[in-house]
Amino acid sequence: MPKWDAAQYLKFADERTQPARDLVERIAMEHPRSIVDLGCGPGNSTAILRRRWPDAKIVGLDNSPEMIEAARREYPEGRWVLADAGTWSADSPFDLVCSNAALHWVPRHERLLPHLLGQLKPGGALAVQIPAHYGSTAHRAIAGVSDDPEWRDLMGKARNAMTQETPEFYYNVLQPLSSHLDLWETEYYHFLDGPEALVDWFRGTGLRPYLQALENDLQRRRFEEKLLAGFERSYPRQRDGRILFPFRRLFIVAYR
Repeated sequence: MPKWDAAQYLKFADERTQPARDLVERIAMEHPRSIVDLGCGPGNSTAILRRRWPDAKIVGLDNSPEMIEAARREYPEGRWVLADAGTWSADSPFDLVCSNAALHWVPRHERLLPHLLGQLKPGGALAVQIPAHYGSTAHRAIAGVSDDPEWRDLMGKARNAMTQETPEFYYNVLQPLSSHLDLWETEYYHFLDGPEALVDWFRGTGLRPYLQALENDLQRRRFEEKLLAGFERSYPRQRDGRILFPFRRLFIVAYR
């Protein structure tokens, strides 16, 4: 897995954190005592959990040393664990297992989500937010550039790096195992300075597997130049020069 760059990720901190706020607000729990934030990144989502439940014991877990280091710098008194959400098991059950924009990097959700439900105490909750915009104009542009003959043969793993499932899939996996299930989507409109900013957005997340698969910096530069040209065609500037970038996200709260 390519290294994460916390500074790159946090260039759009407000936009990336708002879904975590929206997810945490919908969790119908008054006083969870133990919480784990899977894929906590630099700790921005963990801070949301801490603000709502300041008395809870909260663990932030991520498989990126760079992200864990950034989280520790921001909140040194927190408990930060370097581990993989895809293979993690709790030493003792939690009241709340939360994950904001991380589990799409983990495969086999038909196994993963029931496993995570199993890490909860009775009455606990699994709360998850997953990007759901893989059919968007931006992702079609990335897929199109990845199919360029210059590097097409290098892109197999990159094209399959993220898990893509439907709301119906999650309903059928989780409904039989849950006492109550909430499932919804929200499309956010982000106001970016231009197509260059959109490339910068994806450079911190979804472009990482593609850029890592390329053989040298020259190829990476050409890949981004081709992508920028596609974004310039697909995302017209508004009257103030900015572009509107719609981003759809799927939210799940399952109660055990």
